[in-house]
Amino acid sequence: MKKITSVLLTGILCAALTACGGQDSRSSATVSDKNNGTQSDKTENGTTGGSAENSAAPEGFVRITGGSFLMGSPESEAWRGADETQHSVTVSDFYMSIYEVTQKEYQEITGDSPSNFKGENLPVETVSWLDAIVYCNLRSEKEGLTLAYTVDGQTVSWDRSADGYRLPTEAEWEYACRAGTDTPFYMENSPGANEANYYGHYPYMIEDNYFSQENLQVKPGEYRQTTVAVGSFSPNPFGLYDMHGNVSEWTWDAYGAYPDGEQTDPTGAESGTRRVYRGGGWNDFAKNMRSAYRATTDQDKSSFNIGIRLVRNASAGSGNVSGGGSQNTGGEEGKILIAYFSWGGNTKGVAEEIQRQTGADIFEITLVHPYSDDYNTVLDEAQRDQSVQARPEIAGRVENMEQYSTVLLGYPNWWASIPMPIASFLEQYDFAGKTIVPFCSHGGGRFGQSLTAIAKLAPDAVMGEGLSIHYSGGSSLGPDVSDWLEKNNITEE
Repeated sequence: MKKITSVLLTGILCAALTACGGQDSRSSATVSDKNNGTQSDKTENGTTGGSAENSAAPEGFVRITGGSFLMGSPESEAWRGADETQHSVTVSDFYMSIYEVTQKEYQEITGDSPSNFKGENLPVETVSWLDAIVYCNLRSEKEGLTLAYTVDGQTVSWDRSADGYRLPTEAEWEYACRAGTDTPFYMENSPGANEANYYGHYPYMIEDNYFSQENLQVKPGEYRQTTVAVGSFSPNPFGLYDMHGNVSEWTWDAYGAYPDGEQTDPTGAESGTRRVYRGGGWNDFAKNMRSAYRATTDQDKSSFNIGIRLVRNASAGSGNVSGGGSQNTGGEEGKILIAYFSWGGNTKGVAEEIQRQTGADIFEITLVHPYSDDYNTVLDEAQRDQSVQARPEIAGRVENMEQYSTVLLGYPNWWASIPMPIASFLEQYDFAGKTIVPFCSHGGGRFGQSLTAIAKLAPDAVMGEGLSIHYSGGSSLGPDVSDWLEKNNITEE
């Protein structure tokens, strides 16, 4: 048996508990002209500043007038995360690109075309945070601007005085997305499928209203199953397109808890190699497109629904901020454990195929009080537990967890995330230095935001490349598992 090495994480972040029937089609909306919309100087929730104008902005950018706002979400916001603690933040003026970086723009600068979906005016995706940093520097160099970043391997230093292209901080991104609002989304209600490109079968609050939808403000709509051309929908009040949906967008910040007290131009956690991305993508549920929602993955990993939006300083900042560094490569070589939770049997079948090919130990995560055998009932139970972040009690324990250096962790995609028994399992043991390699059965949504959920619950573990299997996997299950094991450098014990 070989120890797993850190690998590129691809094929992630689209979700469904049930099979999807969306069409692979583009929005019929016309790309709008650049918008010079402005926001009032003071909003009802006390936000000061907050306007966007093009008067002094570089081409393709708007100037975002800085101000103070409440970053994060109130405790009353449905589907908020524990890491969204609301706090007062002030940001300085900055320029932000109206559109997400397109594939044409990315290829012209780098010569590369990494995207899963191909099209000049589609947003570039399948780029890591480090790729985005390199793109910023190359574009700055081409245009004669001072480079914002110095790169030494995986360690990146940001010169805050530089006038070159850079990624927004989390605070800048959320401030620009909200555009003076304090609601879950910048629009009055949640976005419909005609207002944003996302998993339109699952608008905001669908989890609570799946069987009785008359109370939904926005009804289920189209799921396009692809990115669409940038600017295909109306912009937010600051003139920024696709702040919700299409592709998520990398920010500068390393992931961590928000600091206490008021903050001015914060730059994220002081250390860490997991970076925050924001906004949700073409395959996300609406709840994971909220202005306050925080997703994270390793800075050297990419996904087909994470892209880039650029910013530049409106005035020179001061100082340097360093981040990144070598990632944990896992602990000493040890045994492999297959741990899985299965409800309908699909995940169990995948786990047994993995065991057949590896000979690894296997542990089924079962509950003291199991979920219902009835499908409709378990849908309600799953969303209930997710909404309150329940920790169902697990029956049994893994003996001698310390002997395992690698845990192959399996689960069904429930409501675009992990079932809560997986959260219970992750909190029972110390995964520091271990490698977690997720595998997931799904009905059309692949991983949803389950990888982010695992990364948050096991911050000191290494994440391997995940495997998503549609239902039971069919005749391709064996080869799919074999390929996945090879990518993760896992051989038979």
